[in-house]
Order: sequence, then C-alpha cells, then structure tokens
Amino acid sequence: MNIQNYINGEFVKPVSNDWIDNFNPAKGEIYGQIPNSTQKDVENAYQAAVDAFPKWSNTSLEDRSKILSKISSLILEKLDVLAIAESKDNGKPVSLAKTVDIPRAASNFQFFANAITQFSSESHESVGLDAINFTLRQPLGVVGCISPWNLPLYLFTWKIAPALAAGNCVVAKPSVVTPMNAYLLGEICNDAGLPKGVLNIVHGLGTTTGQAIVEHPEIKAISFTGGTKTGAHIAKVAAPMFKKLSLELGGKNPNIIFADCDYNKMLETTVRSSFANQGQICLCGTCDFTGVFSGLSLCIVEICWNSNNCFFNLFTKIILSCFFHFFKHFCCYLRWS
Repeated sequence: MNIQNYINGEFVKPVSNDWIDNFNPAKGEIYGQIPNSTQKDVENAYQAAVDAFPKWSNTSLEDRSKILSKISSLILEKLDVLAIAESKDNGKPVSLAKTVDIPRAASNFQFFANAITQFSSESHESVGLDAINFTLRQPLGVVGCISPWNLPLYLFTWKIAPALAAGNCVVAKPSVVTPMNAYLLGEICNDAGLPKGVLNIVHGLGTTTGQAIVEHPEIKAISFTGGTKTGAHIAKVAAPMFKKLSLELGGKNPNIIFADCDYNKMLETTVRSSFANQGQICLCGTCDFTGVFSGLSLCIVEICWNSNNCFFNLFTKIILSCFFHFFKHFCCYLRWS
C-alpha cells in the first residue's frame, strides 16, 4: 500500500510525487511505498499548523483533554491492528507490540490528557512593593517532532502528546523505515475529532524531510530521538536560530554487578535488560561492569541461545553467535598478549 502524508487533516501525495520503498524486515520484501517529502511538503504542513494554532492554543484545557483521551481510547480499540502493523514495519514480535508498544502509546496520550487538567501557573507576592509577580506558561507555536524506528508509535506519541496538550501544533516525521503506525495515527486523530492542522505528519528521509523541519525558521522547537551524530547536526543548525531543543541521543548503559548479588537473578535481569526488543532500546545494557564472576559473558550467551522467550528471536541469536565467535578469539588474544 502507498502511505501518504497527513496534512491539514487529509492524506495527500508528496508534491514531487516521489516515493520510497517500504520494506517488511522479516521477509526483506517491499510491501508499500512512502512519500519522499521535500521542503515544499514540510512548508505545506507548517502552513496548516500555523493556521490551526490560534484556535487550538485557545481551546480550553478540558476540551484538549477530552480529545487526547479519545485518541488514547481509539489506540487501545485498534490494539490488534496497530500491533500487527508495528510488527510488519519493525520486525518485532506481535506479542511484544501488543503488550508494550501500543499500550504505552495510548498511555502517552492519556497521561497528558490528565496532566493538562492539573496545570497551574506560579505567582508570588513582592512584599512591601504592593505587587504580585506571576508566571504564564504558554504554547510556543509550531514545533517539530522527529522519532526513531525502535519503538515507532510509542516514541512518536511520546513527543506529540505533550506538545498537543500544551497547545502547540505539530509537524512530525516518523522514521523512514517504520512509517505505518504514524500513518494510522492520522486516521485515529480524525476519528477522535482533532481539529485539522493541529497535527501534521510528513514522511521521508532525515537528510531531506527531517532537515527541512529542523531548518524551518518558524518552527520554534525540535524534539529528536536518534543518533548522537545526527543530534549534533541538529544542534548546530538550530542553535543560531535559538530554537528550543530536546535531544535524546545514543546511550551507553552499563550493568553494574556487585559481588553480593543473587547470581541467578542477576543473570536473568541482565539478559532481559540487555536484549529486550532485540537490544534496540536506549536503556538496554550495553556492557557489564564486574570483575567478580568468571565466565559471566558465556553464561549470558548460553541463556539467550537456549531461550524460547519472544525477546530472543532468530535475529538476536545470529548476533549472539557472532558475538560468541568474536569472544573466543578475543579471549585467546588476551591470553596470548
């Protein structure tokens, strides 16, 4: 199927009519195409957002909350459809998408639907000056959200929900390799009654579509999750324009293992925290800090290899096989040196 951009509440083809193949990673087969959006598409999305901003930013908190809550409910209603789409796009097990990705995407909208009703400004009295100082927290305007491929709908909504709750309008770009649920989210937003132009979703490459969002002079803030090198580039572009930035970049997360731990529980926790979602989570452990347990790495490899858990699919086991081969040669090198 051909995925389209979601601009001003409608699904539209890219201005250039240029398309990118969309692959099913489990089979290596093309199952559709997505727009190769250009600066013109991003500009159209921005215009829709800026036109919608005056009304949305003045929509009551209660009404915003109701719409976000409705989006959350519709995500849960479409749990099976969205989980299958997530699996087809990303390659993760359907069971994982049904228990983690999609419910958490719904939770993102529900959390901020609730939070916005508890919002308050701050004030304090200037004693002796017959004055009160108060702080108003107001929406910025149009903001850009660029999300990664490892938790497609979960992280996409993690950025969009708070931006909408605060009264901003959004131009968003999902990862070019996992576009399906971002496309389906547009349908859900229409069904939930989100006004046209409040959320706009453009598909394409980071170097073109993403770049057009980042360098747009009137997009006031950028939220990006992805690689450190790309984050550095975004900061370089955005800094002279004084854009607000939220950059969640590549993490290195050691598991720190102490001598008095429960060894079996430690093994189970280490394996789960390192290889959940095939290890494709920024919070997953990437190394172990321990000098206590000899053979720890080999024990971890053995547990993963023999596991029937959905976290450890064939792809993970191929990686572990490569690691085990490398580890044996590395140990030999250490003994030799």
